[in-house]
Amino acid sequence: MSKFSILVNRERPLPKGCIPQNLTEPAIPFQAPPGDAKRLLVREAAAAAEKLFARAREEGLCLCGISGYRPYTRQSELYRAALAKNTSMTAVAPPGCSEHQTGLALDVSCPSEDYELEETFALTPEGKWLNTYASHFGFILRYPKGKESVTGFPYEPWHIRYVGDPLALYLSLTGLTLEEYYLL
Repeated sequence: MSKFSILVNRERPLPKGCIPQNLTEPAIPFQAPPGDAKRLLVREAAAAAEKLFARAREEGLCLCGISGYRPYTRQSELYRAALAKNTSMTAVAPPGCSEHQTGLALDVSCPSEDYELEETFALTPEGKWLNTYASHFGFILRYPKGKESVTGFPYEPWHIRYVGDPLALYLSLTGLTLEEYYLL
């Protein structure tokens, strides 16, 4: 297993003080202002995201980063806000249980979705392309449709996770989630 195959979920949380050491801002379009932590990814994931977004642009598609790295404290705020709104707790990870804390996850959208994170992203040309080609750049769609009971999270066609090329291709070809991979 590589350092990029780390499994983070409600059963395998990260410690509060877990902060990736090599965070950098990829040269991709973002909906967040410069200097915002959500523009950060681990160096290898950032380089892969740059290649992924460049290839999408070459194909006439417009991907946009919405949220990358998220510190424990920010996830705590989001979780408390979701509790206050009575939002489904499966939709918002408790602090320490979000992959965004690893710096390996990236939420992606496009102009036709008004840069929102909605299931309808999967029906856009960008969403269809991402579903097909993310694994060619070391990313997986982390929360696929039909695997909600396995991942513990609802379907999120916008949430990609860097795991590296060999594992991304393997998971894509087999249809396995990271949880299922860890059970092998």
